[in-house]
Amino acid sequence: MAAANNTSIATEDCKSHVSFHLLNSESRDFLISPSGNQVKIYELKGKTIGLYFSANWYSHCQNFTPILASIYNQLKEQGAEFEIVFVSSDEDQRSFDEFHGTMPWLAIPFSDLQSKKALTQMFQIEGIPSLIILDPSGNPIQTEGVDLVYRYGIQAFPFTAERMEELVAEEKANHASQTLEKLLATDSRDYVIAQNEQVPISYLVGKTVGLYFSAQWCPPCVKFTPRLLTVYKNLKEKKEDFEIIFISIDRDEAGYLECCKSMPWPALPYGDETAKVLSKYFNIQGIPSLIVIGPDGKTVTKEGRNLINLHSDMAYPFTEAQLLLLQEKQDEEAKRYPKSFHHVGHRHILNLVSASSGGGPFICCECDEQGSGWAYQCIECGYEVHLKCAREVDRDNPEKKQVRTVDPFCACSSAP
Repeated sequence: MAAANNTSIATEDCKSHVSFHLLNSESRDFLISPSGNQVKIYELKGKTIGLYFSANWYSHCQNFTPILASIYNQLKEQGAEFEIVFVSSDEDQRSFDEFHGTMPWLAIPFSDLQSKKALTQMFQIEGIPSLIILDPSGNPIQTEGVDLVYRYGIQAFPFTAERMEELVAEEKANHASQTLEKLLATDSRDYVIAQNEQVPISYLVGKTVGLYFSAQWCPPCVKFTPRLLTVYKNLKEKKEDFEIIFISIDRDEAGYLECCKSMPWPALPYGDETAKVLSKYFNIQGIPSLIVIGPDGKTVTKEGRNLINLHSDMAYPFTEAQLLLLQEKQDEEAKRYPKSFHHVGHRHILNLVSASSGGGPFICCECDEQGSGWAYQCIECGYEVHLKCAREVDRDNPEKKQVRTVDPFCACSSAP
């Protein structure tokens, strides 16, 4: 899953020299280790520093912290001059101690609210987890450290602009030479698994292939998999050259096997390191995720999940040309819809909008699914529904309309 509301670009003041006095206070010249020991701030001199804004209560922070810890420990083993300082947004000392205990790095004491507030304001932290990278002179060089860690892992160090340029160039070269065999095969494995049988990867070459990153423990995955299964079966009935490969993010083999029971398509073997490699290669930050690979082995889209939510099997083969045709069709259909209508459940007038007239990507408030482009929208509060959902509401019988409830989360809803 992706970081919530990641950091804004630092202010001009941030771009100037940042001295280490920001890490101390009038009464404190030290940081604390997870065991509670004091470490003098001057010991960080000459090191690249990551300011890690995080909190125990937020699941995205809990998910990211072990990833960052693994990279931190590897860098320490290599002798890298790198340190991380935890800047807590925890609600109490107990939560702070519990969370910091899972980290191998230093922290600003929980009680030092002034220092934490100053750092949060200086770097304009709008969401967590957030990782601000300071060079050995104390100057901020990266404000999107979380994304860089997810994307490049340990290779991102030392996070300099020069290093980022090298990684981007390497990434472009890898994607330019990408093939399905390079993505899925290893020196010891040239197959995937389907019903306990080996399917040669060569059999998949020339097909449109969806790489489905999913897990049994993930509720959105459990919800999306049946929808993907329907699309898969529809395309198979149409004799389309489409296949899916399950890339497990499960925490144990039992979860992996449970997922496989509901999936008629092949999968990577459980525990195969290729899953981690592909997750990093495609910068997977949240699941479920569907990466679509074209017949030529190149990436068609990383938005397969959203496209299926929007267009079902009509999204196939997920190319820009197909999406353009779907958009043109939707534009034509929208002409037959009224400019506005009274939504009984919302109890307001909803107006027809397009991406160019106030619409855009949204989550339908009627069916709770992805939407994009045309929608019916409440101008006052942004309540939006799919055109198809609006049509279904309009077809409801009068008795059903009378029992539809007011949306309790809409600020402008009112009782009749």
